Amino acid sequence: MSTFIIEGGHQLKGSIQPQGAKNEALQILCAVLLTPEIVTIHNIPDIVDVNKLISLLEKLGVKTKKIGSGSYTFQADEVNMKYLESAEFKEDGKGLRGSIMIVGPLLARFGKGYIPKPGGDKIGRRRVDTHFEGFINLGAKFRYNREDHFYGVEADRLKGAYMLLDEASVTGTANIVMAAVLAEGTTTIYNAACEPYLQQLCKMLNRMGAKISGVGSNMLVIDGVDALGGTEHRMLPDMIEIGSWIGLAAMTKSELTIKNVSWDDLGQIPNVFRKLGITVERDGDDIYIPAHKDGYEIQSYIDGSILTVADAPWPGFTPDLLSIVLVIATQARGAVLVHQKMFESRLFFVDKLIDMGAKIILCDPHRATVIGHDFKSSLKATTMTSPDIRAGISLLIAALSAKGTSTIHNIEQIDRGYERIDERLRAIGAKITRLS
Repeated sequence: MSTFIIEGGHQLKGSIQPQGAKNEALQILCAVLLTPEIVTIHNIPDIVDVNKLISLLEKLGVKTKKIGSGSYTFQADEVNMKYLESAEFKEDGKGLRGSIMIVGPLLARFGKGYIPKPGGDKIGRRRVDTHFEGFINLGAKFRYNREDHFYGVEADRLKGAYMLLDEASVTGTANIVMAAVLAEGTTTIYNAACEPYLQQLCKMLNRMGAKISGVGSNMLVIDGVDALGGTEHRMLPDMIEIGSWIGLAAMTKSELTIKNVSWDDLGQIPNVFRKLGITVERDGDDIYIPAHKDGYEIQSYIDGSILTVADAPWPGFTPDLLSIVLVIATQARGAVLVHQKMFESRLFFVDKLIDMGAKIILCDPHRATVIGHDFKSSLKATTMTSPDIRAGISLLIAALSAKGTSTIHNIEQIDRGYERIDERLRAIGAKITRLS
């Protein structure tokens, strides 16, 4: 287990380049299983979760080759389906949430797909029903071994179908889309997720020869094809990391430029931070955050009532940034209600912030009210443990703004989603040390 030692209270300055998008990578990498031809992918983030998935693909027999920083070629022309029934796979697959998205491509191309109950963050229940209900709609037979929590789907040939998803699940939509592109006939997916990373997957599949229409809407229509070919794809910058750097700049009163953010794919993110009083300026495709020397003030609603920041399916505000919003609010002028609808354990990290001196009322597992200090009282350094990726980066931001030296244990959780974060933060002036 590794640890960060953070000396807080220092202003940062300079520019930072966001990594490739973690959540896009987990979808795109699974899609290489749909073709025996070479697929080249650029801007892959060098993070634990993505590297685990690449390792899983290699054990499945996918030939991988690193051709540059963040660039790989993949060729799935000799897939080892026997690996899916091995004890090793049952151990490897359950350690990564994104591993479930190998099922759709394998089912479509080879007629079967298996996965152990996937792991990932301990932020609450994360259902997989949407995935498997979609496969069943396409004609697959489903089975579940309760003793070792092992899922399986099998079909001789998938058949196109109309389906109304029970929720606009991003990974669920991605998995069903990857299965449907090789199904016989037409598949219509209503209440589909439509976030930018899912759009990226659909565009990539279309370049490979798929026929997907309605990309960017909540209704996808997919005309099945017999086979897909190779392609080249570049991933978007990670919008969650971009939001993290906006929060870091505000909390440390730092002047930062976030480079090449793909602004048009950020949706509500700039607007939500502006409602928290943060100046977010567009400079070409960069974001410029000036030093907030006089702090920042949370807006109220038009009628004067307290602002609520809540998550919602795209184009609503992403739940992955609510932890950042919560930390930013601890030093704002005013108050805000943070409403995390999706996961019932994601707000439990606020006790660490309360220990640091933050004024937070955890109303219930889904809602927290934050009363800002307006920088009149600094957060106090402390020792804490990172419970998940997004809470981990929020605690790191809190520590960088706090008075004194903080210690964060279990930083492997942060490494799961953020590439070389200590090196990149030191480059803009942060006092952060990694201890193994």
